[in-house]
Amino acid sequence: MTKPASSQEKDLSKLSFEAAMKELEAIVRALETGSGDLDKAIADYERGNALKAHCLAKLGEAKLKVEQIQMKADGSTATTPFAHE
Repeated sequence: MTKPASSQEKDLSKLSFEAAMKELEAIVRALETGSGDLDKAIADYERGNALKAHCLAKLGEAKLKVEQIQMKADGSTATTPFAHE
């Protein structure tokens, strides 16, 4: 039996990479200050992990979309995955 997606997971799927990074940065700053109670810090940490995973997934999707187009000797074209240095 599959577990229904939590509202947090649904919210993440709607976030752009930039919005997720902005929220993640705010969470990191809040955790670094050490202000707030333990329960909030744990919840923030969990949200931060979810945001990190979301950002990594978005970057992976973007990497798959970036391809190099190469011209073959016979005049046809082919695509190859992006190779970064």
